[in-house]
Amino acid sequence: MAGGFAAGFANTLAGSGSLITLPLLILAGLPPTVANGTNRVAVLLQSVVAAGAFRRHGLLDLPRDLRAAIPAVAGALLGAWIASGLGEEIMRRAIGVMMLAMLPVLAADPNRWVRGRSPAGPAPRAWSRFALFFAIGAYGGFIQAGVGIFIVAGLVLCGGYDLMRGTAVKVLIVLCLTLCALVVFVARGQVAWEPGLVLAAGTMLGAWTAARLAIRGGAGFVRWALLAVAAASAAALLIP
Repeated sequence: MAGGFAAGFANTLAGSGSLITLPLLILAGLPPTVANGTNRVAVLLQSVVAAGAFRRHGLLDLPRDLRAAIPAVAGALLGAWIASGLGEEIMRRAIGVMMLAMLPVLAADPNRWVRGRSPAGPAPRAWSRFALFFAIGAYGGFIQAGVGIFIVAGLVLCGGYDLMRGTAVKVLIVLCLTLCALVVFVARGQVAWEPGLVLAAGTMLGAWTAARLAIRGGAGFVRWALLAVAAASAAALLIP
């Protein structure tokens, strides 16, 4: 429950909460492939809670913001399809490598990417934005961990959103891509509903708390905790 709360809180403010929940599910005895699918249940429900809170505060424009989710959803379907077809040992290694790769991202402080206005210059072309968010969505469909950081960075640096709007829209995009990825994992029989719903109870509370507080500085401590979790989890998954 505590791990789920921390993950939901972190995911709502920035991302990388799956670096907590994935290892917890694997340590609970789920095969890596099933853990990867089951994790989406908690992410989906926490995103519903957070998106609802952001919408009530006027930070979401659903017709416009749902259009921003289209390329990420398309990418998520591809990423989830690839992940669900991997063997358990390959998936175990893939999760470990992804977590290891996320360490410098977490250490760099994601808030630094999105502070202030987007860089001056011409706006990115529509096709390049589509390609960027398709790639981010494919990564999110494959493993989920850290995708929120990439989405916020893309929205602010390439989409012209301010940090608060970007954070709110990020939650909506994660909701959409997770729903589509979850359908793939359910169809492949890679979702354990009981542990997924237990984990979701904690993540939903964490998401609600983070959305209510809506302060960037609250993610600092969680980020350093995620560094330790990611390092330990990568070592556990990659060292025979």
